[in-house]
Amino acid sequence: MSKTARLTAYIDGIGLIGPGLDNWPAAQPILAGSAAYESHPLLVAAPQSLPPAERRRTGLAVKVALTVAFDAIAAGQLDAKQLAAVFTSSGADNDNCDAICKTLASDDRSISPTRFHNSVHNAPAGYWGIASGAMTPATVLCAHDASFGAGLLEAMTQVVVDSQVDFERRGTLLIAYDMPYPEPLHAKRPLPGAFGIALALMPVRSAQSLARIELELSDAAPDTLADLALEALRRSIPAARGLPLLQAVARGEAGRVALDYLAPLSLAITVKPVGRT
Repeated sequence: MSKTARLTAYIDGIGLIGPGLDNWPAAQPILAGSAAYESHPLLVAAPQSLPPAERRRTGLAVKVALTVAFDAIAAGQLDAKQLAAVFTSSGADNDNCDAICKTLASDDRSISPTRFHNSVHNAPAGYWGIASGAMTPATVLCAHDASFGAGLLEAMTQVVVDSQVDFERRGTLLIAYDMPYPEPLHAKRPLPGAFGIALALMPVRSAQSLARIELELSDAAPDTLADLALEALRRSIPAARGLPLLQAVARGEAGRVALDYLAPLSLAITVKPVGRT
């Protein structure tokens, strides 16, 4: 197939949370193959930077999205107020969706303001602006099982384009997240757990850079993970489709991975570790 232009960025910070993957530092040896993976439920709280009223209103989706976003910012020693953001999720707040559906199917179909407030797909982006103080642009998208790939492509496009028009060469924060549906929706869309990945993507190398990545469209089959339990996560949760990329970074080895995108296309990513200076 014909090749498109390649997009390049540096990963300066990573946030990760999922079943058995408590955060990026804890997950690194697991993904690198030097520690065993053991699944366990994740514990996640709303960021303390949210005002009390907003903390009470947040569901699991917002908590996961903001947790990994703040972890990536902290790891890269970055200022959230200086970064654009791309939020991507295959479903967003699925508990809220279930609650609204049940209310609409009942005799009393009055939707609470909080339920309605959290029903929009861009709710986590709004909470992020409140919690971080960021007033930079935030893009919110969904592409079903290809949501992680679509978000990564959008974020890297923004990094490249913005660096050509902004002399300060600011980066973009990618936040991919998913959470399970309650029954009976779970039977139709069985996501086994909540999961989140955040990548702080920058146009130039810094002292905090972990790896340089180069992305292009491809028709290669998406990479799988040798660990069967981790592969089950990758296959069953759209946000976890980014695990092969994180595994390459965790191993600290140069290589090439293919990630899920809109079939028959995939995203081919060349990874080159740069090390911290």
